[in-house]
Amino acid sequence: MPGPRLSLPRARAAHSLIAMNDPLILEPRATRRWPWRLAVFLAIAIALTIVWTTNKLLTERFTESTRNRAEVRLALYSGNLISALQRASVVPLLLSRDPALIGALTSLDYSQTTQRLISYLDEIGAQSIMLLDSEGRAVAATDRNRLGSQHRQEPYFINALRGNGTVFSTARRDNGAFAFSYSRKIEVGGNLTGVIVVDVDLRQFEDSWAGFSDAVFVTDSEGQIVLATESRWRGLNEDQALQLRSPRGAIERAIQATTDWTALPADAYLSGEAVMRQSTRIPFQGWRMTSFTSYASVRERVNTVLAMEWMLFSFVIALGAIWAGRRADSRSLFFQRESAELRELNVALQREIAEREKAEKNLEVAEQTVAQTSKLAVLGEMSAAVSHELNQPLAAMKTYLAGARLLMQRKRPDEALASFHRIDDLIERMGAITRQLKSYARKGGDAFEPLDLRASLSAALAMMEPQLKARDIVIDRQVPNTPIPIRADRIRVEQVIVNLLRNAIDATKDIAKPRIELILAAGDSAVLTVRDNGHGIHDLDALFEPFYTTKAPGDGTGLGLAISSGIVADLGGRLTARNGRSGGAVFEMRLPILEDSREAAE
Repeated sequence: MPGPRLSLPRARAAHSLIAMNDPLILEPRATRRWPWRLAVFLAIAIALTIVWTTNKLLTERFTESTRNRAEVRLALYSGNLISALQRASVVPLLLSRDPALIGALTSLDYSQTTQRLISYLDEIGAQSIMLLDSEGRAVAATDRNRLGSQHRQEPYFINALRGNGTVFSTARRDNGAFAFSYSRKIEVGGNLTGVIVVDVDLRQFEDSWAGFSDAVFVTDSEGQIVLATESRWRGLNEDQALQLRSPRGAIERAIQATTDWTALPADAYLSGEAVMRQSTRIPFQGWRMTSFTSYASVRERVNTVLAMEWMLFSFVIALGAIWAGRRADSRSLFFQRESAELRELNVALQREIAEREKAEKNLEVAEQTVAQTSKLAVLGEMSAAVSHELNQPLAAMKTYLAGARLLMQRKRPDEALASFHRIDDLIERMGAITRQLKSYARKGGDAFEPLDLRASLSAALAMMEPQLKARDIVIDRQVPNTPIPIRADRIRVEQVIVNLLRNAIDATKDIAKPRIELILAAGDSAVLTVRDNGHGIHDLDALFEPFYTTKAPGDGTGLGLAISSGIVADLGGRLTARNGRSGGAVFEMRLPILEDSREAAE
């Protein structure tokens, strides 16, 4: 039966494939299993990599979020502490100016003073208020048990006598806690009459701090712990306190004392550390606040995500196993059906191979015929190119001969001789063009020489001078004063410039005031820009194709720009075209700068 149409190499390859898949010569089953084993190994490696990466990234992310929350809580704790201290610091100043208190100290009548202090207590929010006389005896106090007690040796009394304003004092009590108080002396007529003492309750903050999974302490300027959620830390420095009870133990004790939560899980440790330490400065007498936060929530959140990933991987593996089993069954049935089909196809392919071999021999004969036809077409194109390139010098010679004849009639032989010299140059140029036709088929650089691009531009303008004057075209030339050295074939460069000028002249044929702008610049490469004010280019894509022209029949062959583009490419440059923003066409010839000259100039 007829088989599918294949090329001869593909047919032979298919024939070999049939032989390879024949059940009689199939490879051993073990050799076909290694890709699946490799795939399973890669899947396991990818899963482990994903789990490891997820564990690392999520641990860092959750640790950072835990650290940020701890920093926020620490800032809140310190802010509340400073607020309480500042609020209590103004109370002694106000009470020291109370006329009732001053009158009681002056008259020694304290019958209503205690009650007055008690009325202030709720409004002020202090822990206690006490009024001492000049001898340090408590004459009024919100805590009536302290009435009549002697405080001459207490720091708040001594510091108040020494200072001129409100002073802050810290004293250690018998139970190990610290008492904080503001005191200020009261003077009447420059004489000491008493001291007002306001105790600040900072223990309330210790209780509120212990309600979170943090261990917090505050140290004074000497590093002594004055406030702490762990009572055993007070009065010690940080190193002594942590040796006495670890931060993790303090957190567990505080949680169990304030809530029904259980102790921290065993995986609360992270990177060898059980807690995260944060410290900040309190803007009050050199105090610092330090907190310790547990890593427990970090590990729990990471483990939750990892468990979900493992469940997903297990599900994928199960689906893969089911698919592999079904595929093996279907593959077995497929090979059984395919064996018979492949044998039939093998016979058809053998017949197809014989037909293809015959067709290839016919194709070789046809290719030889096409190659001969292509050579004839190239000869026609070269003939048209020679005619196109020689028309310009011939036209210029005709103009110069007419001018020389007119000059001879007017008895001006010297000027006529100059025209003959130009005709001689054009004849030499025509000879160079015909000689150069031999070099078009090769990419050699035998005719390359160092030259100044400005000189080539001037020579091309001189050649096109008759056509430019006949059309009264304005030439706007912008040429630098310094040479623009390139290494190229002078004749071929001038040939490209003449073609560009001729196209610009033809483009401005219907323009009332034709204008051509020539810009020569040098940088990393030498660039010649030819801009006209014509109607622009309608088809930029086909512009450099051979035999493409917009001129009327008989006015051009469409080979000028194609030849010019090939010449510039042979010189290592590039010829491009575009439409100008204000109309007209813009051609740009870019050639490499002569490196030796540029290095010498530098």
